[in-house]
Amino acid sequence: MLAAISSIIPTSNRAVVLMKTLESLALQEIQPAEIIIIDASDNCETEKLCSATIPGLSSTVIYKKARQKGAASQRNQGLEEILNQVIFFLDDDIILEKGCVERLWNCLQSDNNIGAVNAMITNQQYHAPGKLTAFMYRLMSGKELLTYAGKCIGPAWNLLPEDDPLLPECNEVEWLNTTCTLYRTEALPNPPFPVQFKGYSLMEDLALSLQVGKKWKLFNVRNSKIFHNSQPGDHKTDRSVISEMELLNRHFIMVKIMGRSSFSYYFKLFLFELFGITVVLNTATGWKNLIPVFWGKLKALRIIFFTKNEYA
Repeated sequence: MLAAISSIIPTSNRAVVLMKTLESLALQEIQPAEIIIIDASDNCETEKLCSATIPGLSSTVIYKKARQKGAASQRNQGLEEILNQVIFFLDDDIILEKGCVERLWNCLQSDNNIGAVNAMITNQQYHAPGKLTAFMYRLMSGKELLTYAGKCIGPAWNLLPEDDPLLPECNEVEWLNTTCTLYRTEALPNPPFPVQFKGYSLMEDLALSLQVGKKWKLFNVRNSKIFHNSQPGDHKTDRSVISEMELLNRHFIMVKIMGRSSFSYYFKLFLFELFGITVVLNTATGWKNLIPVFWGKLKALRIIFFTKNEYA
């Protein structure tokens, strides 16, 4: 069955894993009416895939070459092509379990005040924190909760939802990722993804969902499940660039979207970054990456405090 859904998948040089994602979509009882592939590859493998027949896939596959490489910009480009009132953001490296799309669709349709819903990632979810992390959760949120799953606390610290069998199938949360998520088009801001999010576009999903969550409800659908087969790539190898982008984007979300610009939140941001570096140093790889990570943070701080730009 085809539903009135337009799916957008940004991709780059990952035809093999994209094929597996499309094959898992083909096994869904409810499929999007159209799948828009925005491709930033430097070869023609993805274009060939999109013109091939995938058994069981009823969706119309639309191939577009990316005008600008980057998850956020590719998704914005895909939104120019949509024909339906529900958008299905998908990563190109996920495997959808049986009934995934149907459960997402049913949850979204259950309440006109729900702006977006997403799936549970089986290999990436909230777990009970240790003592230090629990202390940080309380400090950042300003209160003690039984669980911080699905929350966005302090200086834009976004925590994953939890797969607790005691919870109902649909659980209200404070933010959503774009790994496997349905949005109503009427809930989307303009533009959905701000120009600040370039390249790897860290936390562009947090920025979007927090914007939508100001007027709409957001839900995680616990029994709608996917496996995220996250792939390595050139965009992830430069730890200095990733470190700089992470701090810049988190600061942008904290100040511009969440409106948290007081000294106390800047102090929490400092503690959060210090905590993150401390956690990383628990591994040998963390020590190896310490200098580039620290250098990236310094470059971000220079931009935040000494450069007039969109992050200020």
